[in-house]
Amino acid sequence: MNPCIIPIPLNDDKEWKIQHKRYVAEAKAQDPDVILIGASIIQLIQCYPIWNDKFVPLKSLNFGICGDRTQDVLWRVKNGILDHIKPKVCILNVGSNNIDNTPAQISDGILAIVDEIRSKLPDCYIIIIGILPRGPYPNPLRILGTQVNEIVSKKVKSIFKVELFNAHLLQPDGTLSQEDAPDYLHPSEIGYRKIFNPIFERLKKILDD
Repeated sequence: MNPCIIPIPLNDDKEWKIQHKRYVAEAKAQDPDVILIGASIIQLIQCYPIWNDKFVPLKSLNFGICGDRTQDVLWRVKNGILDHIKPKVCILNVGSNNIDNTPAQISDGILAIVDEIRSKLPDCYIIIIGILPRGPYPNPLRILGTQVNEIVSKKVKSIFKVELFNAHLLQPDGTLSQEDAPDYLHPSEIGYRKIFNPIFERLKKILDD
């Protein structure tokens, strides 16, 4: 059985469960038009000016939890965070922490999350951000992420209201700049802007329809 599609809480972590309950409560109390779901790359957007500048005006809620894998996110979307809201758009980025799994397993995990979101929010447009490049130079984990993105990109082409955006963060020589990702994984303000500027253009069209 593919572990990436089996919904489980993150290592029975108490802080993780507290965070999940907080998100469920936020969902009940608010009426977001845009939600973001994923791990640290999603959660940490809130620490940068781009959040208040771009996301807050769009009535956004952030459901990112550091360390989440596909199976953890799948558990969360099955257990409350989507039950009391009807957002117009869901932005999903997950899979970077599934480093012990194969591209096929990880892509199936991402698509299982998409299926669950669609079952709970049938009218919601789903934007997947592909796994981001990591490390200053080409390396096996980058290859893993690229392979996952290629699989997901092909499979979502046949799914209504779902599309994948790949971030363009690499330099022409294949290196990743610390200006865009100081730890060579998590984006800076500059990195987040590079990732999301094309997505904001898409969001505007979806939300204006």
